[in-house]
Amino acid sequence: MLELRDIHARYGAVRVLHGISLDVEQGELVAIVGANGAGKSTTLSTVAGVVKPSAGEIVFKGEAITGQAPEAIVRKGIAMVPENRDIFSALTVEQNLRLGAYIRGDRAEYLDDLAQMFDLFPILAERRSQAAGTMSGGEQQQLAIARALMSHPQLLIFDEPSLGLSPKLVEQVFALVQKLHKEGMTILLVEQNVAQALNIADRAYLIRMGKVEAEGTPQELRRTVDVESAYLGAATAQAASGGEL
Repeated sequence: MLELRDIHARYGAVRVLHGISLDVEQGELVAIVGANGAGKSTTLSTVAGVVKPSAGEIVFKGEAITGQAPEAIVRKGIAMVPENRDIFSALTVEQNLRLGAYIRGDRAEYLDDLAQMFDLFPILAERRSQAAGTMSGGEQQQLAIARALMSHPQLLIFDEPSLGLSPKLVEQVFALVQKLHKEGMTILLVEQNVAQALNIADRAYLIRMGKVEAEGTPQELRRTVDVESAYLGAATAQAASGGEL
């Protein structure tokens, strides 16, 4: 369904991605793991159209979408739940959800989808007229996910969905991601909680310094790579284990 071919990207003069290649098949849940600064979120941003690659090609359902605008990417069937959630704090919950459905003009379909979101996220039904910025972090994360689903995506991208949440809410978020996957949603996930990500992924890519260092099933990665060291960074991992640098 999705293929990244030798993607390079930079922020100004700083090169961040150095030839990322990966693929996501329809119905898969694919995780990207790696240390902070490895290029995980930038990889997602190139798919979502937020960052334009300096080289390489992104193909979605057989069509090249490299460098297209974020709105065009959403219309193609890709939606992203960003790391910082990007909800509109001054707008109500329902207004945020309406913005998620902006690419569709059928009001009856919109109302049906809204009812489905309120069934899936009961707290949003309770808060439908409340300003989104007054909700808790966990409630805002649910709103961000629901808003992405309102666009009827064929590929749903999560960028650090557990960031800043309590352990209980993290469990709830991962249970929701698993539920969506089991219902047939294709998912590309970047997650700081590497253990949780590998527990639910079909396949995973380990990125280090803007390059894919390893790929395979979670079992294969655990067997062949010191994922903890790669994720935390060698110095942090040694310090955590009491070793000397």
